Amino acid sequence: MANLTINGKSFTLDVEPDTPLLWAIRENAGLTGTKYGCGIAQCGACTVHMDGAAVRSCGVSVSEAEGKQITTIEGLASEGVLHKVQQAWLDNDVPQCGYCQSGMIMAVAALLKDNPKPTDQDINDTITNICRCGTFQQVRDAIHAAANA
Repeated sequence: MANLTINGKSFTLDVEPDTPLLWAIRENAGLTGTKYGCGIAQCGACTVHMDGAAVRSCGVSVSEAEGKQITTIEGLASEGVLHKVQQAWLDNDVPQCGYCQSGMIMAVAALLKDNPKPTDQDINDTITNICRCGTFQQVRDAIHAAANA
């Protein structure tokens, strides 16, 4: 059994300690906004926040996540109000297929928490998520819009 705090709620999940956090979130906690992409922590589709830092949940075990505050895309909005990054995504028409977007939004939210006014170089260095649709210019525009919100 693992005890996780996800989006401010406690979950007791019947999983092995080495289970990837991604699968515990999706399959056991039922929060399917976090996506499986590559399974090797490279693409970023599975990005969540762990104690406020962006992590690729497919590369984090449940045992590593116990005792930490986990935030998924479902927990990013507050009291029915979208996070400024979520709003910027809508305002700048970022998603095409949308598959990578929850992970991308989570990575950007962590970036802006740590660096409220990132330069293009900061974005290049920090946001390494992959978008197969190639919406990287819209992503950059949305990051700057969120930074100015």
